[in-house]
Amino acid sequence: MPSALPTLLLLAVPLAAALSAGLILRLFPLLQRYALARPNARSSHRVPTPQGGGIAVVTALVTISGLLIAAPEIGGRPDWIWLAGCALALALLGAVDDVRPLPAGVRLVTQAVAVGLLVWHLDGRLLPGLPLGLERGLALVAGLWFVNLTNFMDGLDWMIVAEIVPVSGALLLFGLAGLLPPLPTLVAACLLGAVLGFAPFNRPVAKLFLGDVGALPIGLVTAWLLWHLATAGGLAAALLLPLIYLADASLTLAARAGRRERIWEAHRGHFYQRATVNGLTVPGVVGRVFAVNLALAALAAATLFWPSWPVTLAALVAGLALVALLLRRFARAPAPAPAEGAAHP
Repeated sequence: MPSALPTLLLLAVPLAAALSAGLILRLFPLLQRYALARPNARSSHRVPTPQGGGIAVVTALVTISGLLIAAPEIGGRPDWIWLAGCALALALLGAVDDVRPLPAGVRLVTQAVAVGLLVWHLDGRLLPGLPLGLERGLALVAGLWFVNLTNFMDGLDWMIVAEIVPVSGALLLFGLAGLLPPLPTLVAACLLGAVLGFAPFNRPVAKLFLGDVGALPIGLVTAWLLWHLATAGGLAAALLLPLIYLADASLTLAARAGRRERIWEAHRGHFYQRATVNGLTVPGVVGRVFAVNLALAALAAATLFWPSWPVTLAALVAGLALVALLLRRFARAPAPAPAEGAAHP
């Protein structure tokens, strides 16, 4: 890695954080006036709260990465242009949906177009044994699902922070170690900084929500980063890093589909949402998610630094076990209180 590149990549984090936080401070009065998220039966909050913090996060991500990509050590400007353009398209879709909810069909078709354009311009092959069209079709479905599951999981204060900070931080470290190309490493650094700039405003009890304007493009950018990690030889790592999101959202969707519920409608059936009903505090939930994500990042690193099938298999089994224990804890109802006058054990 060129000697100037690590400094450039590390500089991206505070620059994106500062721009994200600064934009939030400037936009907050407008969001408070025009973009209030009012509580309803499916909400996790009880007080009307401004949403739209994703405007600052996405702007910081695109602006800082767009400025630093001019460095000759980074390269890949055409790939960045497609990523930034598709992310901004999803941000616009999310902004409209935040203000005036759109029909599910319109949202899905628009998302599919944005994800499809980005998938078509991906570099590398993940499944070279398959025809290119089939591989890209599978990537489109996976990308579309990841965009939506990121949106589904953004239903609790700091939940996005507890997920994206460990994932993007791990990707930055992998890039600094030479395990990820410079362009995705730069994007990961900017994503990390932009989310860190948003984090103080979303700390429980949140003063600001991300909104679809942020969740949708963050999901797209994260999926793009994981694709590059997988094609660089880190498929197991790319599965381990987002495993909590993948497991919670996929199991919840499967359960709702089995009950013949309208899976595209908002609900409070996710494991992390049930955890607050079952007695855990919001900091308790996101703290557990953050801790398990750090463990998953360590397991992902093990598969990259010691690449062998025993290490990979052990890391995958350990990751699945950790996530299963976490979701079981979230789903477990609290023990019933003893009857009045009954003796405590």
